[in-house]
Amino acid sequence: MRAKATVSRIAALFAILVVTGATAMAAVTASSGRFDQPQRGFAPASTLLEPADPEDAGLDPGPIRESRRLLARMTESDYVDGHPLFAGAVGLLAHDGKVVDTYAVGSAVRYEDGRGTELPTEKQVPMREDTIFDIASVTKLFTSIAVMQLVERGEVDLTAPVATYLPEFGVNGKREITVEQLLTHTSGLEPSLFLWRDWPDERSRVKAVMDVAPQNEPGTTYTYSDLNLITLGVLVERVAGDPLDEVIAERITEPLGMTDTEFNPPAEKLDRVAATEFQATPPRGMVRGQVHDENAWSLGGVAGHAGLFSTARDLSVLAQALLNGGTYDGERILRPSTVLQLFTNYNVEFPGDSHGLGFELDQIWYMGGLTSPSTAGHTGYTGTSLVIDRQSRSIAVLLTNRVHPSRSWGSINAARQAWATGLARALAVEPARGSRAWSSSPGDDATATLTTPELDTHGRGAVVSFSAFVNSEASDRLVLESSTDGGRTWSALRMRVHGTGAPHGAVDGLSGTDHRVWWRVRAKVSETEQVTLRWRFTTDGSYTARGVLVDGIRVSGAHGTLLDGERHPGRLDARGFTWTDR
Repeated sequence: MRAKATVSRIAALFAILVVTGATAMAAVTASSGRFDQPQRGFAPASTLLEPADPEDAGLDPGPIRESRRLLARMTESDYVDGHPLFAGAVGLLAHDGKVVDTYAVGSAVRYEDGRGTELPTEKQVPMREDTIFDIASVTKLFTSIAVMQLVERGEVDLTAPVATYLPEFGVNGKREITVEQLLTHTSGLEPSLFLWRDWPDERSRVKAVMDVAPQNEPGTTYTYSDLNLITLGVLVERVAGDPLDEVIAERITEPLGMTDTEFNPPAEKLDRVAATEFQATPPRGMVRGQVHDENAWSLGGVAGHAGLFSTARDLSVLAQALLNGGTYDGERILRPSTVLQLFTNYNVEFPGDSHGLGFELDQIWYMGGLTSPSTAGHTGYTGTSLVIDRQSRSIAVLLTNRVHPSRSWGSINAARQAWATGLARALAVEPARGSRAWSSSPGDDATATLTTPELDTHGRGAVVSFSAFVNSEASDRLVLESSTDGGRTWSALRMRVHGTGAPHGAVDGLSGTDHRVWWRVRAKVSETEQVTLRWRFTTDGSYTARGVLVDGIRVSGAHGTLLDGERHPGRLDARGFTWTDR
């Protein structure tokens, strides 16, 4: 397996070199509000976040308003099974250095017990834009950055065994586990241990992590594990010679001016902290101002996998620093080449589990329409998420207290997707031809169609050509269909596609989120007297990205043009498609 890991590492490093070269050569040509022209390289190092109206950033405010309405609906008492999906939320959206929306809705404190008994109105605490949240596993990003800072200093080698720095870790089959494998969750360690329950004190709990044996041979599987980041937190402390909270404060949050990001927030900030869960086991009551994660709590509130509290504003600053290549407001926390390692997939052997060094990549289940192979981020169990889209230089932060009052009230992935997708759909896609194109973003479990009138081919068949911009989950496909019986039955046409990242050979459907370019498409209609054509975009029940656009439609027969969709868009019957300049 060592050879396989080496191949994976070489592939990742090659990708970094390619991107680094492109960064060095590319001129900065940022264009606000553009989704279809991925930016090359980083944003200018001088980029600072500043508030702006969506229109001033070149964005359509409509999708952002719609995602706001959905968040508000999710806080209503009857949203699911007689309770809200979450008590409250703060969302922030930024594009090209402009904060185009900060939205607070619902309550930071709403319940008095785990059954969902509401506090009297005067004792409830409304959510506000500067509410402080327990960000749970988003903490892992900070620990990973701290590790990479040690790598930059030459104090840690990614390929070295962890036991080089923590000799006590190299037991029970862990001697060869590398720092990189901890960062990419390929160490083979199990997801977690009940440290708070099964060991009596902090020292024995840390020793339990050092002693644990891998469940799988290191390097052979992807298993998301808190133990990986707990170990890295200990490694940072050992190498840096200071506690993890001090290292993160001195090397990340203080330089970036993230004044509300810290472990164990002080009592004077409690009025701004969102409550999390009412815990009966362990008997902690309504948790507020202490870390929700039981293992992090049992480790004194400071751990590599969880424990940080933060605000939407602070997290957006961290995200912009990474979009800037590791710097913000004159303070550098990482080199540009190191930042690229955070955004480069080291897990090419494990499809669906793309991972940079500490950062998740290409996860549509919470990145929504901002998903791409180079989109990075993380979620937190308490109901938090951070999405950083390098291609459009966009940021989506969503912080909720979804475990307040109980973790059993459901998943908020739909909210995470909707918030990120609202920004993605606000970004413009310039039409391939002319000033307008047909656009469809129907949402989950929906179908949109664009249908021609019946065309007379004089028995000679026809050629269909059009441009397609496709940003959808693999199972959400755009197909081109033909009917020879007036639309009663339909058959898919095979298409040939040309353009960057286009599928090879003849295909009967288009989908994917790994490209943001227009493709040119051609298909042939067999010899028939009459034919009706339609473009059909169908989505399944989850994970909808930005959507699709169709432009430049032309149907040509033996005697000339049968349909010119650019000149005569009114001849097309649009259901779920919109003729738009975006």
